[in-house]
Amino acid sequence: MGKKRDRRVTPSSSEGGEQRVELADSASSNRRLAIISVLFFVVAPAISVLVYRIKYATTTNPTDSYVFQRGLVKAIVDFQEILAENSKVSENTSHRHYTYPVLAYITPWNSKGYEIAKRFNSKFTHLSPVWYDLKSQGTSLILEGRHNADVGWISELRRSGDAWVLPRVVLEAFPAEVLTRKKQRDKAIKLIVTECKDMGYDGIVLEAWSRWAAYGILHDPEMRNSALQFIKQLGHALHSLSSARNDKQQLQLVFVIGPPHSDKLQKHDFGPEDLQSLSNAVDGFSLMTYDFSSPQNPGPNAPLKWIHSTLQLILRPTGNSAQGPAHKIFLGINFYGNDFVLAGGLGGGAITGRDYLSLLEKHRPLLQWEKNSGEHLFFYLNDDNIKHAVFYPSLLSISMRLEEARSWGCGISIWEIGQGLDYFFDLL
Repeated sequence: MGKKRDRRVTPSSSEGGEQRVELADSASSNRRLAIISVLFFVVAPAISVLVYRIKYATTTNPTDSYVFQRGLVKAIVDFQEILAENSKVSENTSHRHYTYPVLAYITPWNSKGYEIAKRFNSKFTHLSPVWYDLKSQGTSLILEGRHNADVGWISELRRSGDAWVLPRVVLEAFPAEVLTRKKQRDKAIKLIVTECKDMGYDGIVLEAWSRWAAYGILHDPEMRNSALQFIKQLGHALHSLSSARNDKQQLQLVFVIGPPHSDKLQKHDFGPEDLQSLSNAVDGFSLMTYDFSSPQNPGPNAPLKWIHSTLQLILRPTGNSAQGPAHKIFLGINFYGNDFVLAGGLGGGAITGRDYLSLLEKHRPLLQWEKNSGEHLFFYLNDDNIKHAVFYPSLLSISMRLEEARSWGCGISIWEIGQGLDYFFDLL
């Protein structure tokens, strides 16, 4: 028997009429649900990102910066030019070319960073001096580092600029103590919050995820959940307080995260689900997109393609959620380099701008542009005739990473400003 091709219901069928009404009501309801879902999961986040991008949209062309005007941002560059030009900067040190948030780290063991922070104060929105460690002491907890705090320096910063001061706190305490025992967890949060109040900080940068990974606790679903809950509790505790200098501004929490170790997320990696879970409690995520290579595997510091794929992985949509909150990412940019030993045994390590300039003066090398990684490098032979490879940031490499961050609507985080060359800051 053949199938009927016309499946319409005749108007005279009351049962069919009721069926049409029910189907119509159901379809209408489904449409409403679909519209609500689109509004909630797609449109609302898109609008918030758009507002953010409009707020921080650049009003000047980055190529208007002093180093671009002088024709210094280029692939073909020689050592004489770097030696001659690196200390020359625009007289207008307050004008910003990178208008998304900029977080700058400063370390006590590199005093130049303190001077750079004051000199280019207006280039930064967040300054994070590396001062504190939260440690286990017997059965208790202590927050070490106040002896590093420079109150006079903070006062100078605030007289000349608006950057928020968020000291870094490294959570070195035993995870089993802090994450599983409520009393210890509450004590850890109280120590941090009290220090912010006593010292007049605007919040903190917390480094903990890499420590937890080293302890191996992130492979355990319960411990991983406890870690996320700790961060949320700390964020809410900080948000419950206002900044001492602006009662309309909550204390902030920036959380340090490392890049995934492969295209497929491992259990200990910080992934897009973690980003979504913490987005309400955390004001920013300092993403460490550097240290790609090591003395055991010499190469570029932070290949541009790797940075791009890391952002894609971290910010990919999850479930019903839209793309991750790119505006909360501080994309890591290194202002240090590496001097790797290529022969006669592995070795070498990080170098500062001062080290880099000394190598240029001594060896007068030929600089090469490595297109695949987007980095400059050079080779030299040391006094023992052992070959070295030096990867150090250049104006072009930094500019390309700023453009990558700008294309996502990300902020940036710089490790660390005392290790860079002066004219790097003309790009910001």
